[in-house]
Amino acid sequence: MKIAFIGGGNMAAALIAGLAGKLTAGANIHVVDPNPASLEKLARDYGVTVAGAAGAPVSAADVLVLAVKPQIMHEVTQQLLPLLQAAQQAGRTPLVLSIAAGIRAADLSRWLGGYAAIVRTMPNTPALIGMGVTGMVASSGVTEQQRDAADRILRAVGDTVWIDDESKIDAVTAVSGSGPAYVFYFIEAMQQAAEELGLTAEQGKQLAMATFTGAAQLAVQSADPVGVLREKVTSKGGTTYAALTSMEAQGVKAAIVTAVKAAAARGKELGEQLGAA
Repeated sequence: MKIAFIGGGNMAAALIAGLAGKLTAGANIHVVDPNPASLEKLARDYGVTVAGAAGAPVSAADVLVLAVKPQIMHEVTQQLLPLLQAAQQAGRTPLVLSIAAGIRAADLSRWLGGYAAIVRTMPNTPALIGMGVTGMVASSGVTEQQRDAADRILRAVGDTVWIDDESKIDAVTAVSGSGPAYVFYFIEAMQQAAEELGLTAEQGKQLAMATFTGAAQLAVQSADPVGVLREKVTSKGGTTYAALTSMEAQGVKAAIVTAVKAAAARGKELGEQLGAA
């Protein structure tokens, strides 16, 4: 499989690290980025080919991974349009795989002259350590073979969840795309509480981090729903009960649900704004 990355930033580098020498040889991966330092590092670390601008290797790729900032995606697609047209004239239809937040597949298709072989994805930052989760949705022009290729590429950095309706990607963005920030926010609060209760900053950090890591793994490995796991830790009248009762009284769960819905609404709004070009 020949893969061309348009953009060589952190997420692209994470994907390349998971792909090179595993799904395909490093020499089959081509990276386009204006930053010479980034290109030099990727070429040195993974044996990929690199260029400062899109050219023939992009047109020859089986998969084009769009890994640029959403704000410049329209400009980038105008540079890619003639290369995709050249591929189609040669009887090929490369898969366009977008990992850019907020850019709708319909807008990508329009910018690319009605191109239909597009998979839109929403990865999250734990992908940087191979523990991400990516929501994915395929446009009508994507073949089963291309869908499988997209899945294998994103599985290089974690799990994948396929969505049947692109409008639900805003929910994916709100839950898992933005989700790591919610976890970090809660960890910050636990660390602050630890210090206010007399523990050192380092002790608070160690306790909070280990608790989140362990609880998450317990939830993953247990057959019980998380609600049952919570109940097993909560003895009526005990310390956990006191904490959860306080959270319920202050509407913590309702606030979290409202916050995630706000993120989804903002994701939809951004998609409309970014697609206005």
